[in-house]
Amino acid sequence: MTTTATQGSRGGPESQAPRGHASPGAALAVLPHVLRTALAWTDAHRGEFALPDDVLDPRTQVNATLKPLGELAQLCSTVRAATAPGTPEHEVAGDLVTYAWDEVAQGALLLELLRAEPFAAYPYEIYAAFAGYGLRHEGFEALARPLTATRAWAHTEQHANRQLGLINSERRVGVLTHTDAGGVLSRTWLGGLSEPWTFEGPSGYALTHTVFHLTDWGRMPDRVPEKTDAYLRTWLPAWADGCLESGQWDLTGELLAVGASLPGPPPLELLDAVWPVLADIQHTTGCVPETGVPVHEDAPDPYPFIDCYHSTLVTAFAAALSLRSLTDGSGPSRERHTP
Repeated sequence: MTTTATQGSRGGPESQAPRGHASPGAALAVLPHVLRTALAWTDAHRGEFALPDDVLDPRTQVNATLKPLGELAQLCSTVRAATAPGTPEHEVAGDLVTYAWDEVAQGALLLELLRAEPFAAYPYEIYAAFAGYGLRHEGFEALARPLTATRAWAHTEQHANRQLGLINSERRVGVLTHTDAGGVLSRTWLGGLSEPWTFEGPSGYALTHTVFHLTDWGRMPDRVPEKTDAYLRTWLPAWADGCLESGQWDLTGELLAVGASLPGPPPLELLDAVWPVLADIQHTTGCVPETGVPVHEDAPDPYPFIDCYHSTLVTAFAAALSLRSLTDGSGPSRERHTP
C-alpha cells in the first residue's frame, strides 16, 4: 500500500485530504458511541483473552496467548488514563486491566516467564504495561533489576522501533534506560523523515509504534520532536486516505491514535474526515475488522476473534485519545520537550 503526494503552488509537497468531506465536529459526533461500543464488545469477549493452562509450555504460541492479553492491558490502561473518572468507559477499561492482571497471577506468571527466558523482551514489556498502571510484583522486579543492568540486555539486537518499546518499558518500571531514546528514534523509518511515498503496511505499523513508544502510548505527546510532529501533520491525511482505500481498518485506527498523540492542537481535518468512515465500518456489536469488506448483517460474532480483537482494541484506544485531544480534558501537559 502506497500513497501519493500532490504538488503545491510553490512546488512543495502537500498532503492529500482524506477520503470524504471533513465536516467540522464530525469526529465528536461519532466518537462517544465508537468508544463505548468497542469497549462493550471487548468486555463481552474478555474470556477470549484468557491464558491457556499450558501457557508456560515453550511450545505455546506467544502471539496467540500472551500477546493479546498484553495488548488488552496496554490499550485499556491508556483508555482509562484518557477518560474521566466515574464514566462507564473509565470503569470498564479499569476492570479489563484488572482482569488481565489476574490472568498473569498478579505478576507471578510473568516472573516464571522471565526465569525461563531472562533476556526475552516480551515478559518485561508486558509487565511494564501493568507497572505503568501502578500494578507491581516485587519478585519480578528483583530479578529484572540485575538483568536489565547487564551489557547483554543493553546490546540485544533488534529493530529501532522495538528498542524504543524497551526504553519505554524501562521508563515505566522506573529503571535507568539502557540507551538514549533520541539516538534510537533517528534510526527509525519515522525518525529519518523517510520519503512519504514509501509508506506501506510494515513501515506504517513501524511508524505508529515508534510514536506509541516515544509518547508512552499517547500519554506524553510532548516527547515528539518538532520536525517529526510537522512531518506527521503533513502526511497523516494522505496515509489515512490510502488505508481507507485499501480497507486497512486496523492501521487506520493506529494512524488516528498517532494524530491524537501529537503535541499542540489536534489535527481536526484528519479526525473529522476519517472517524465517520471508521464509525461506519464498526459493527453494531462494537467490533471492527482488521482488513477487508465489513460485515453489516446482524450477527453476535460477525468475525473470528483473532481477526477483530486487535483492531477493536485499537479503535477504542484511538477513540479515547481523540476525545481527549478534541475536548482538552484532563490529558497530559503539552509543554514542549524532546527526548
